Amino acid sequence: MVLLDLLGRRWALRVIWELRESRRLNFRDLLAASETSPSVLNTRLSDLRAAGLVAHGEDGYALTDWGTDLLARFLPLHDWAEKWAKR
Repeated sequence: MVLLDLLGRRWALRVIWELRESRRLNFRDLLAASETSPSVLNTRLSDLRAAGLVAHGEDGYALTDWGTDLLARFLPLHDWAEKWAKR
């Protein structure tokens, strides 16, 4: 499945996560938040932009409507993982 291949790439989900809650981050802030290297972040942003999940505007990077929808579908998994980690 193409989507799982994209999301399985290093730091792809982290980038999406850092842009949650309508955050808009410039490259430097996203780099600090994601704790990755500039080259990996640049590659991941390129991948996510090509997939239509992230957009770049004057005020930085943000999730598109598709990216926001995808993240909303992952939040129940995040909740489950929190419970699982506490067991």
